[in-house]
Amino acid sequence: MSIKLADCYNTHQFRKLAKARLPAPIFHYIDGAADDEVTYRRNTEAYESCDLVPNVLAGVKDIDLSTTVMGIPMDLPLFLSPTALQRLFHHDGERAVGRAAEGFNTLFGISSLATVGIEEIGRTIRSPKIFQLYYHKDKALTWGMIDRCREANFDALALTVDTIVGGNRERDLWTGFTSPPKLTPASLLSFATHPAWTWHYLMGEPFELPNLKDHIPEGSDVSISVSDYFSTMLDQTMDWDAAAEVRERWGKAFCLKGVMSVADAKKAVEIGADAIMVSNHGGRQLDGSRSPFDQLAEIVDAVGDQIDVICDGGIQRGTHVLKALSMGAKACSGGRWYLYALAGAGEAGVKRALTNLQAELIRDMKLMGATSIADLGRHNLRFR
Repeated sequence: MSIKLADCYNTHQFRKLAKARLPAPIFHYIDGAADDEVTYRRNTEAYESCDLVPNVLAGVKDIDLSTTVMGIPMDLPLFLSPTALQRLFHHDGERAVGRAAEGFNTLFGISSLATVGIEEIGRTIRSPKIFQLYYHKDKALTWGMIDRCREANFDALALTVDTIVGGNRERDLWTGFTSPPKLTPASLLSFATHPAWTWHYLMGEPFELPNLKDHIPEGSDVSISVSDYFSTMLDQTMDWDAAAEVRERWGKAFCLKGVMSVADAKKAVEIGADAIMVSNHGGRQLDGSRSPFDQLAEIVDAVGDQIDVICDGGIQRGTHVLKALSMGAKACSGGRWYLYALAGAGEAGVKRALTNLQAELIRDMKLMGATSIADLGRHNLRFR
């Protein structure tokens, strides 16, 4: 039975829609993770070990979901984490996601591996913007992206620190996924049976990585797997001094994406970071690592009064967001929940995904007896 956008009330249904619309190699790039995908599954399952304890008779007619992260005000405590290659999933790519974010005044991110350029996003998208920086061996590329983001008035920069080498994404190996995609005998049938996607890819705007194309051939027409890209293009000498140098050059709101330990969270404070994204890259890097939600309490307890802590990964429901906020996160973020929606229906899909989660948050806040994020705390959580 086919699924339509109007049938999509949750992430699981958006995933079905994306699977129906995308050739297999593209779908499995979004959907897959590292090794046995244990951490990928655990990222969401971690929330199920924690129960919410609601209060009643609290007068909850008006709900305020607003928060401030890195000094940036947002109307939702959930934002769209930077993700790569979005025009592979839908021909509008980052343009569609950014326009959807505008209607909710929440933070929207693009990757160094974005398929729409820094300048266009800065010029056309009004919502708060964060850029995800990969620290390349080519320092002219690294410093150039930072300078371009500043000139384009991006609000924040997130240095990704958990991709020092590419994770073992076996689904990509099985399907032969590369960027740009290669037509192979194994994938030909899948591309042929998804003619709408294939027509847009072959006949529409040429696929490229505009933030990279002037520096390395892998930004244009050289097919490469994402894991190979990380392993060969990124600088494995990156350390805390390098992170501090990036922060100093950027000079605005600065975040480290991929922090999972208390020791690293404390070092992030020491180098002057404004926020950390507690994240395991959606389970796509080190399989067997902890989930962000499971690590959240000890990190918040150690540094939550000195730095904004963002819980990134595994989010599929409004109640997941409320649990992370109750644990002490300033906000949550994620990628797959909106990428499935983008792949399934473009801008309309992302808007519907945001609308669904906003409605869940408002309803669940009322059922919790909370009118603002400040009302949430560990008093309303119990672990099994």
